[in-house]
Amino acid sequence: MECFLCKKNEDLLVKQYERWTLIVHPNQYYLGRCILKLNRHIVDLFDITKDEQEELFSIMKDVKNALSASFRPDLFNYASLGNKTEHLHMHVIPRYKDKRTFDEISFIDERWGNNYKPYNKDFSVASSTLEKIRKEISNHL
Repeated sequence: MECFLCKKNEDLLVKQYERWTLIVHPNQYYLGRCILKLNRHIVDLFDITKDEQEELFSIMKDVKNALSASFRPDLFNYASLGNKTEHLHMHVIPRYKDKRTFDEISFIDERWGNNYKPYNKDFSVASSTLEKIRKEISNHL
């Protein structure tokens, strides 16, 4: 089976970097949730090069700032698991104490104060809303 993160995912692309690619997560239960994937296929975070590490932290800071400007999250969760997708990637998960409304949709973080999982994996937004979220984030990068 082809790796989901090795696909181009142009409709999810926020920004292409030299060593990493930022995409919006297709499930926006957490408004603004993104995935930062390494452009080469490895699994373990500790196998990245110094250049990849430096770029990772620079991008993560920029993503945090862009999400803060876009949606005003109260907290961020970061995750690198690799259990189901064996391709090094980081989840950037904005967390919200109170409801956020974007594109006339209410986003409610029912897990506030707890681990971000389990969450509603069936949550979906229209492709037009996903595109607006993607553009909102990219406008601040």
